Amino acid sequence: MNNLPEHSELGKSSAYVDQYDASLLFPIPRLAKREEIGVGTAPPFFGADLWTAFELSWLNPRGKPQVALAQFIVPCETPNIVESKSFKLYLNSFNNTRFADAAAVQARLRADIGEAAWRGAPNASSVGVKLLLPELFDREDVAELDGLSLDRLDVECSRYTPAPDLLSAVFDEPPVTEVLTSNLLKSNCLVTGQPDWGSVRISYSGPQINQEGLLQYLVSYRNHNEFHEQCVERIFMDIWTRCRPVKLTVYARYTRRGGLDINPFRTSHPQAIPQNIRTARQ
Repeated sequence: MNNLPEHSELGKSSAYVDQYDASLLFPIPRLAKREEIGVGTAPPFFGADLWTAFELSWLNPRGKPQVALAQFIVPCETPNIVESKSFKLYLNSFNNTRFADAAAVQARLRADIGEAAWRGAPNASSVGVKLLLPELFDREDVAELDGLSLDRLDVECSRYTPAPDLLSAVFDEPPVTEVLTSNLLKSNCLVTGQPDWGSVRISYSGPQINQEGLLQYLVSYRNHNEFHEQCVERIFMDIWTRCRPVKLTVYARYTRRGGLDINPFRTSHPQAIPQNIRTARQ
């Protein structure tokens, strides 16, 4: 597969399709960007991309509109990401399509997203899909990422493209375990240059990371053009190689665009995927 971001519908005028069409999904291989950061086909992390769709609707057999929230878990082992505008166009194609019930919609979503994400893999697996119907909406929580906020630091920031040389750690003192957060992550869409706003949680065990340098490093993404998943993997690899932690987890929650949010989670060691709980900005 040679789907490139510039071949997608990003930044282009798109026809509104309101009848189900799985061909709207546009998978983009992860490999090229992973090779760029030095991981290739054997990344030193596990994890997943957690998506939330806030604008999902279809028709029941009698033509009455139905609505739901949808949560997706796309393993980072999939060879592809699904470009977000194509994801939105695909979801729009459900709007005037009749389905027997919510279970039929869920099954269709799982099959189509799974096919796109795993396309080209010798051993394809599946993706996670959960539908939240209106009677469950009031159970949806809002919570901020837990940890010590780096944003409390009064630092000078002057670099706005990724600067891994800002990262450092203390290697001649006892190791520590810390959980650090920031709401100051911002990057731009790889194709359109439109801003992507996010919060990030970094937990690690190992040599203590210089917090001022880490905050300046996160701010340095401010003018960087890359997809959410790629930014998080770049952050992971820069910390992993420069600060040499024994364990590392990077989890970012980006604000929604077009009714979709994307929340990449990468960890050096097997652990449970976090609950998909939105922050206030999402």
